[in-house]
Amino acid sequence: MKNFISWDEYFMGIALLSGLRSKDPNTKVGACIVNNKNKIVGIGYNGFPVGCSDESLSWEREGEFLETKYPYVCHAELNAILNSNIRDLEGCRIYVGLFPCNECAKAIIQSGIREVIYLSDKYSNKDIFVASKRMFDMVGIKYKKLELDIDSITLDFSKMAKKQ
Repeated sequence: MKNFISWDEYFMGIALLSGLRSKDPNTKVGACIVNNKNKIVGIGYNGFPVGCSDESLSWEREGEFLETKYPYVCHAELNAILNSNIRDLEGCRIYVGLFPCNECAKAIIQSGIREVIYLSDKYSNKDIFVASKRMFDMVGIKYKKLELDIDSITLDFSKMAKKQ
């Protein structure tokens, strides 16, 4: 039995932990970009652009378009790309909880990321996700659903604090 997590588990864990920063009450998605040396070069989560008030804009999923979150939210993948600490993401891979939408797929392609690793593709039949796969296939970006050997990772802050 191993007493450590794999690289895939580690990076997906970072993506999921990052998603917990989102103030969206319904969908908390995080993303983690990694280079070919297994170094994290970008992290993001879904939220409003910097300076756009979380209290002034709506997190609603339904209603008049301008009264929902959709025209305002930056997805985790885009934020991870924009927040990356290197300019050239060529050859990197991105870990994300949900399969990317078509808008994020375009940003992933333009950034040079070459692989998408995701946990859920629950919206796979919606056109915006079909479009993502179509574009990824056209440009040769690999995508795969991550199959994990573990169900959970527990962070116990109190346990670590007691050791100090």
